[in-house]
Amino acid sequence: MTRALHPGLAALGMTTPVALAPMAGITDRPTRDLVQSFGAGLVVSEMVASQEMVEAKPSVRDRAELGIGKGLTSVQIAGREARWMAEAARILVDRGAPLIDINMGCPAKKVTGGLSGSALLRDHDHALRLIEAVVGAVDVPVTLKTRLGWDDDSRDTAALAVRAEAAGIRMLTIHARTRCQFYKGAADWSAVRAIAEAVSVPVLVNGDVVDATSARAALAASGAAGVMVGRGAQGRPWLPAAVAHALGHGPAPRIPAGGAWAAMVAGHHAAMLAFYGPALGGRVARKHLGWAMDRAGTPPALRREVLTAPPDAVARLLPDALNVAEAA
Repeated sequence: MTRALHPGLAALGMTTPVALAPMAGITDRPTRDLVQSFGAGLVVSEMVASQEMVEAKPSVRDRAELGIGKGLTSVQIAGREARWMAEAARILVDRGAPLIDINMGCPAKKVTGGLSGSALLRDHDHALRLIEAVVGAVDVPVTLKTRLGWDDDSRDTAALAVRAEAAGIRMLTIHARTRCQFYKGAADWSAVRAIAEAVSVPVLVNGDVVDATSARAALAASGAAGVMVGRGAQGRPWLPAAVAHALGHGPAPRIPAGGAWAAMVAGHHAAMLAFYGPALGGRVARKHLGWAMDRAGTPPALRREVLTAPPDAVARLLPDALNVAEAA
């Protein structure tokens, strides 16, 4: 069933109710550019550590590199101190970021151990201080990504959402698990409904959305305004656009097959080499090549050859490695 686009999503510049989730080590600029080329409502950068952004650590600033103008990009920041969060947001907006997203959902121990990410779900007052600092520092919309709560005994994100909206947050994305679940178990889409009903700003539901069927189910259960696709898009950069089309928004993406698909994968690989340099780019690209070969059913020996070949030899091997791919 076609859903009207929530006015709050349109106000952010989104053209569809489907976004690509921020994923560490995955949603770099070359990958976001590729996803946007198919048509996504929004793509979000890898999480950027606010203090390291301000201190101009090169690898962190690389994560915040904006795309090539094919769609809407948000840069996600994380931290625990208001001054670093505010200054990082200002720097990113000066560099052209049209949206800033605040991470309060990352469950990784190295993040929560530093009292960032989903650790902030245990201290709503401190979380609000960070939100207020970021919103007050920039003149672009600020959004928030978080989870249902820290654990099953503290699913109190609806209360945080109300306060976040009052502080100026323009959209919320809820990963439908608690922090203590990490990525295990099934996403509880129905638990997002209380959050969506508590606020007037749009809410995106995230977690286990891997195709149009799961997107429809997540929307029906949660009452959310849209969905955010994460791991389901790995190896399928067209997925956000395909889901959006199935929901009645945007044209159907042309899913490449055969030689066109091999050319797409080779082009993505070349973009990574250009962005990172041959040595690092070749390493970072391996996961993407692996996902492509998973879909293709590449024989193990040829798979190993592709993943261990010098970067300049990969394009030559890809047509053989991907020639049994299905266009699904």
